[in-house]
Amino acid sequence: MSKILKVGIVQQSNTANIQQNMAALQAGIEKCAEQGAQLVVLQELHNSLYFCQTEDTNLFDLAEPIPGPSTDFYAEIARRCHVVLVTSLFERRAPGLYHNTAVVFDSDGSIAGKYRKMHIPDDPAYYEKFYFTPGDLGFEPIATSVGKLGVLVCWDQWYPEAARLMALRGAELLIYLTAIGWESSDTDAEKARQQGAWETVQRGHAVANGLPVVTVNRVGHEPDPSQQTRGIQFWGHSFVAGPQGELLFLAPDDAPCTTVVDVDMTRSEQVRRWWPFLRDRRIENYGDIVKRFRD
Repeated sequence: MSKILKVGIVQQSNTANIQQNMAALQAGIEKCAEQGAQLVVLQELHNSLYFCQTEDTNLFDLAEPIPGPSTDFYAEIARRCHVVLVTSLFERRAPGLYHNTAVVFDSDGSIAGKYRKMHIPDDPAYYEKFYFTPGDLGFEPIATSVGKLGVLVCWDQWYPEAARLMALRGAELLIYLTAIGWESSDTDAEKARQQGAWETVQRGHAVANGLPVVTVNRVGHEPDPSQQTRGIQFWGHSFVAGPQGELLFLAPDDAPCTTVVDVDMTRSEQVRRWWPFLRDRRIENYGDIVKRFRD
């Protein structure tokens, strides 16, 4: 017998007005709940613009403690809408110590757990190493009333090790909160290659681990405050894939999107019987995986 999990996604275009962004997110969560969502997933750093396009110490003022004002806000929405809610916040852990942190609320509004982003990029327009300390909570699924969620954040999505470790710890669903897009000088061919690789690698994690994947990305153009680049055109393209990598839903590249997707949570068991990748792993031969490189 199938067990359907109704998953809501909120793909949003943000403004410089944090309160306006949060109000729009609240409306999106409520819309998902009205459509029967049991789990709602938001995008990376959803309260504000993507501030990592520049290195500016004043922007650390955007960070807040956990628990704090934002967790109070989203906890109440989760409780009132009776949904499990996956959020993404700029965490102020201590003076001078900050993380890119996913916080998961259970349907009663309690904090079920959090995950601090482990892989931190440092590329033009994505200067995250300036702001975020790498996570120290490990790759631990978060237990909720709808199952064990393997929550990861953006740059983590390129690393098969992260997905596999979540699977080995019993995750029933892989979730990626994301902020990725194009620089406007990229050619159309390069844009297609980047987006195609991004989608393919995450669908590959679904296949390799026999787990559904939920990926929510932001959308819309955000200018570079320094004007050294032309800003980022976030490419949306949020999607839900089943445990064989099959696409269950694909959002548009150029517009906000709020929807609810049915995910059959019993399929993972059957797929892993057909494709027993965990059974056939040669763990006795993988010691070199913890080395930076094999010379």
